[in-house]
Amino acid sequence: MQHLSLPTAARIAAIETDNYRTKTFILEARLDATPGQFVMAWLPRFDEKPFSLVNADPVTLMITAVGPFTRLVHELTIGDRLWLRGPFGHGFDVPPTHRRLALVGGGYGVAPLLWLAQQQLAHGAHVTAILGARTAADLLYVERFAQLAARPRRGEVALLLTTEDGSAGAPGRVTDALTPLATQGAIDGIYACGPHGMLAALETLAQQAGLPCQASWEAYMRCAIGICGACEHAGQVLCLDGPVLKH
Repeated sequence: MQHLSLPTAARIAAIETDNYRTKTFILEARLDATPGQFVMAWLPRFDEKPFSLVNADPVTLMITAVGPFTRLVHELTIGDRLWLRGPFGHGFDVPPTHRRLALVGGGYGVAPLLWLAQQQLAHGAHVTAILGARTAADLLYVERFAQLAARPRRGEVALLLTTEDGSAGAPGRVTDALTPLATQGAIDGIYACGPHGMLAALETLAQQAGLPCQASWEAYMRCAIGICGACEHAGQVLCLDGPVLKH
């Protein structure tokens, strides 16, 4: 287990296809990290981009093909190399008094929440995972969370799905599924990752319900060490002060 201050090559051990534009890459590398932290992935002579860790042992990354860099990563095969540095930032910090957790993920924001769920289940927590997306085709890690729910363990998992077009789960947004839990005192805290608009709505909901909320404000990060200011958000530098912020 280690921290990589300079880009270090890691071979790809396995690649799993998640949906029409998203793959999960499992690398031959291990890092000393916590759920919510991120790494910088680099392809020499091309570019470097940030990705939340799906796991640190082994390093696992969910990568959605949305631009030139990620499309190039999708062309890599088992045995090819991806360069990493990190981990960086602050991850989720769950107090021991929080035993009933709502993990809320929008789109590919679910990436760090699977690891957080696995960690908290091992501690005996009850996890309600609320996964949302625009359509059923855009939902991610549903089967992985369902497998967590099906396995006997100390904690428990409930899985709720929402889609904006109603093609899977309940029609609407993650806030629609979360509101009853928040207002009826069924959860101790909200832990979220997804689009900034979703996170802002969750922050408002948490304040209204009097609940603590930790949100991973993922952003485009260039230096990852708080120098360039590219990831500034509300007076904070997300790569250094976040990406997980407490509200």
